[in-house]
Amino acid sequence: MSLSSSSCWLFFLIIIFHLVSTSANNGCYTSIISFGDSLADTGNLKQLASIYHRSFPYFRPPYGETFFGRPTGRCSNGRLIIDFLAESLGLPLVPPYVGGDTRRMDDGVNYAVAGATALGSRFTFASAETSCKDFIGRSLILVGEIGGNDYNHPLILGKSIEEVESYVPFVVSTIVLAINDLINLGAKTLVIPGNLPIGCSAAYLTIYYGSDIKEYDNTTGCLIRLNKFAEYHNELLQRELNRIQDINPNVHIIYADYYNAAMQFYVSPSKYGFKNGVLKACCGGEGPFNCNPSVACANPSYMVCAQPDTYANWDGMHLTEAAYKLIYKSVFEGSCSIPRFNSLCPSLTLHKRDYGAF
Repeated sequence: MSLSSSSCWLFFLIIIFHLVSTSANNGCYTSIISFGDSLADTGNLKQLASIYHRSFPYFRPPYGETFFGRPTGRCSNGRLIIDFLAESLGLPLVPPYVGGDTRRMDDGVNYAVAGATALGSRFTFASAETSCKDFIGRSLILVGEIGGNDYNHPLILGKSIEEVESYVPFVVSTIVLAINDLINLGAKTLVIPGNLPIGCSAAYLTIYYGSDIKEYDNTTGCLIRLNKFAEYHNELLQRELNRIQDINPNVHIIYADYYNAAMQFYVSPSKYGFKNGVLKACCGGEGPFNCNPSVACANPSYMVCAQPDTYANWDGMHLTEAAYKLIYKSVFEGSCSIPRFNSLCPSLTLHKRDYGAF
């Protein structure tokens, strides 16, 4: 029996509405608002550098080559955790705020800037008007990773781990201030990542090369004291997040455990496809970890590995797209978040979209 033309048209509209609503946000969040540093920057530093006529190595090949085919301002060979998150929610990749079209903020906005620190900055976003509060309330707020550069800069300059450890309470307090500001502006779901296991970074393994054998973890080859430092930051951060959650029972505060999500592949590289290892940089040129922290990956003298997806480390300090994808899956689809993110948004599905614009 054939359907009437009006019934066919109604059926068509229902199907289209279902497809549009599903691909738009998967029923969870209408957009992503992001803050942070190079782990989440999708082009802000690149835009700022252009305005002020400056250049950084991250804006030159081979950055961006794996997925985008060109540098986008991301400090990797391809996508970042925030990109995989946007894909999974059926949202556009989150555009950088600097140089962006403010009329398209409904698609989300990214304020993360490579090199940014927590200390010495004050969080600002928008007014508390009803329309703004509604927009923020419908959005997934990604607060970080923040604080890593507050530690990286002094450690690379030679300050002792003990001295830099004294910064941690101040860094965490600044993160807490930002979270409280966002809640006051209407945020309902916030994801706050902890620090990565920096003792497994090729840059730090190079800086501290030649340390006593007792300084290294027998299982991973990572630097024990630096990883304990990251764990200390994460413990203080989680303690404060629990306190904020108790005060704000109607807000979802999610701790993203980047540390243990990454530690999985540092413990078992081959299990996760890193046949060329997890401690040596893909883009580099010298030393046991293929890394010289004072020379950038885009330096013409540097060699780029043929298969970046078989490496976890990209340029010494940052990870490859393959590593970021595994961290994304462990945090947002797996068990490396408290509470589990997929208990709040259980229908994550990876969508394929055209990302040529970013």
